[in-house]
Amino acid sequence: MRLLPALTYCVALLAAPVATLASPLTTIAEQSGFTRTGRHAEVDALCTAFAKRYPQWVKCERLGTTPEGRAMHLLVVSQSGALTPKLARQRKLPVTLVQGGIHAGEIDGKDAGFWALRDLLDGKLLPGALKQQVLLFVPIFNVDGHERFGRWNRPNQRGPEEMGWRTTAQNFNLNREYMKADAPEMRAMLKLVNTWDPLAVIDLHVTNGAQFEHDIGIMVQPANAGDEALQKAGTAFRDAVVSHLGRNGSLPLPFYPAFIEGDNPASGIREGVPPPRLSHGYFWLRNRFGMLVETHSWKDYPTRVKATREVIVSVLDQMATHGSQWRRLAEAADARSASLAGRPVALTYRNTPASRDIEFRGYAYTRTPSEVSGALMTRYDDTKPELWRLKLFDQVEPALVVTAPAGGYVVPAQHSERVARWLDAHGVRYTRIKQAGAARRMETFRATKVTPSSRPAENRQRMALEGEWKPETRAIPAGSLYVPIDQPAARLAMSILEPRAPDSMAAWGEFNIAFEPREYMEPYVAEAVAREMMAKDPALASAFQKRLAEDPEFAKSPASRLDYFYRLHPSWDEQLNLYPVYRVAQMPQ
Repeated sequence: MRLLPALTYCVALLAAPVATLASPLTTIAEQSGFTRTGRHAEVDALCTAFAKRYPQWVKCERLGTTPEGRAMHLLVVSQSGALTPKLARQRKLPVTLVQGGIHAGEIDGKDAGFWALRDLLDGKLLPGALKQQVLLFVPIFNVDGHERFGRWNRPNQRGPEEMGWRTTAQNFNLNREYMKADAPEMRAMLKLVNTWDPLAVIDLHVTNGAQFEHDIGIMVQPANAGDEALQKAGTAFRDAVVSHLGRNGSLPLPFYPAFIEGDNPASGIREGVPPPRLSHGYFWLRNRFGMLVETHSWKDYPTRVKATREVIVSVLDQMATHGSQWRRLAEAADARSASLAGRPVALTYRNTPASRDIEFRGYAYTRTPSEVSGALMTRYDDTKPELWRLKLFDQVEPALVVTAPAGGYVVPAQHSERVARWLDAHGVRYTRIKQAGAARRMETFRATKVTPSSRPAENRQRMALEGEWKPETRAIPAGSLYVPIDQPAARLAMSILEPRAPDSMAAWGEFNIAFEPREYMEPYVAEAVAREMMAKDPALASAFQKRLAEDPEFAKSPASRLDYFYRLHPSWDEQLNLYPVYRVAQMPQ
């Protein structure tokens, strides 16, 4: 009698491959019990197969082509019939973009997305939800990185057996690319965003970090930055997804689970507003929702994929319920952004000293010196769950606040093509000035301190500038650009063009040459010039002696002493340290 259950089990095992073959929409991950993940060829086949099975509801498109010549796939999904941007706009449908594999070793989103999509289209999940929205699904954003397959590409991560690489074939980290968009993959993604204007972008990741019980974190902006009405909606969006995950077996967190001091839980957690080089730090500048999803690498692959699938389900449920209302809120925020002229606008945020105690489900641990590294090392015992009480710093305040220009920005013709590339990539509106105008008063920014980065970052030498906007008279040549502030993308335009913004063109080194001296005065010439200038101007001579007495560093630097006079001489380059973008009160005529 005891043989019957075993026989039934064996028959089921033998039947399983047949069922799999009859279901071409089943992923390799599902077939392997989520021990493995498929390659790019699987995505190519699945994209085609979904469109073939559901021709009225799914389109398989090519988002772009990678540097190594591979197709970037996009699935456009809706049961409303609105499978084009024009139809989605006409029917006022909310559009959600779900992207997997921006870091291709963190590939949970690809397998979770196909799994969820099949069940949604078959009516097993959220019947009718896809009639009220459009889903854009990019299974693998970083395709070339995905095909750099290996067993140890993610040494901190538990499964799948093999996975892709973090960066692209050109070694770009795509989740640092949202502003500068050097990578062709990112330019393709931004083109998609400009074309479809998704209300929400869901970026699916796997975090690293310490060992603890929580399996997933959900972060959304705007929640504490940007348009106030959208902040409330963003918070509600995040909390609804976190609540759904909790009801479906996860231990979710509404913040990024990284300790302030690397591997020291006692240091607490800081949650703030990320810079726009990151996905969820970017989309609030466009008055849209950016959601960062981070499953925890310490969990096994089946657990992580299931949690990610539940995120996708919850997001689409929320969009079916609230998407039309949120879309109207976003349009109203666009209108408010178009009236920011002359108003203070926060471009960066920082945490306040305020904190609150939270309960956090971790494991027993010790911190002792390592015999390997010699550093203080945290060792966890995952057989002993432990409830930690941690400090959470999640209150933020504006750090860099800049008054928006009264009219807009002017980009001189000689720099216009470089700036236009950025503006075009982000859908920021501008016009080209056809005729040169007379010199006029405007605001210019002259750097008082220039600090280049000590090492390259994402193939750039970043630059930090200090200085202020001040009135000055300058001419505007024909072919210059005018970027009006009265547009929905006003915050994004300021984040690109304000020189002190964290991911501006200046910050990413686009204008470094403006801060390099291109002419010089030989020391023997400067010596003669200095004596002549002091002989003619006793006040200058007195000021020089005073500087020598009060500034020891200046006094012991021959170069600085000669430069003191060179800067006051007519031969000094008046354009040195002049930021090559101006602010004006109205459009030049």
